Amino acid sequence: MTAGQVGTTSLTKRINHHYASDHLANERTFLAWVRTGVAIVLFGFAIGRFTVAIREFLQIQGRASRSGELSVWFGTITIIAGVVLTLAGLLRYRRTQRQLESGTFKPAGFVFDLVGILTALFGLILAGYLIYIELRL
Repeated sequence: MTAGQVGTTSLTKRINHHYASDHLANERTFLAWVRTGVAIVLFGFAIGRFTVAIREFLQIQGRASRSGELSVWFGTITIIAGVVLTLAGLLRYRRTQRQLESGTFKPAGFVFDLVGILTALFGLILAGYLIYIELRL
């Protein structure tokens, strides 16, 4: 083996290492999106189910209650948001995979801005709802 061949082999191993590392990082990022999406879905289910459970408990006690309908809607919207977030993560994973394969990777800017803004907006809406419920009681 000549000195030129050793250098080429070393370069190939380095390129393959970065290639695998980039793809593994992409997979870890996708799994983080999935974990977050699942957590949001479960949180939405808990919001909705808690309201239904309270309503059923009040009916057992003989007190009819229509309160909490808004909570069921918040729970449903939260579940849908978790599903959409998971699908957005899948789309981002696939796009990043194609970009890594072609060597044209571009970081996502808009997706992160959108997720951040929507999360902040949803948090403000939930906070407003809690204040509304507290003032109404």
